[in-house]
Amino acid sequence: MKKVEAIIKPFKLDDVRAALSDIGIAGMTVSEVKGFGRQRGHTELYRGAEYMVDFLPKVKVEVVIADADVDRCLEVIVEAAQTGKIGDGKIFVTDVARVIRIRTGEENEDAV
Repeated sequence: MKKVEAIIKPFKLDDVRAALSDIGIAGMTVSEVKGFGRQRGHTELYRGAEYMVDFLPKVKVEVVIADADVDRCLEVIVEAAQTGKIGDGKIFVTDVARVIRIRTGEENEDAV
C-alpha cells in the first residue's frame, strides 16, 4: 500500500476530489495547510501598510491506496490540480506498512 499526499491550491480541491472519486477512490483526508516553495509568498496591503505574507494557503489531500492504483491516482491528481502556474503544488508517495480500521479490526487493504 502507498500513501499519496498532494499539496494543491485550495480552489482545485473540488476538481481533485471529483477526479479521485471518478476512479473509485472514496476515502481521503483533507487538511488546510500553509507553506511556500519557489512561490515564496507575496505582499499585501492592510490599512495602508504593506507587509509580506510568507506562508501561502494550500490544501493537503491524503489517500492510502493499493500499489496497483498509484499511477492512475497520480495521473488524475496532476490533471485535476494543474494550472500551469507556479505554486501548483507537489505530490509525495510513501510506503504504508500497516492499516487498521478501528471499528472492525480489519487490516491493510480490507481496512482501506
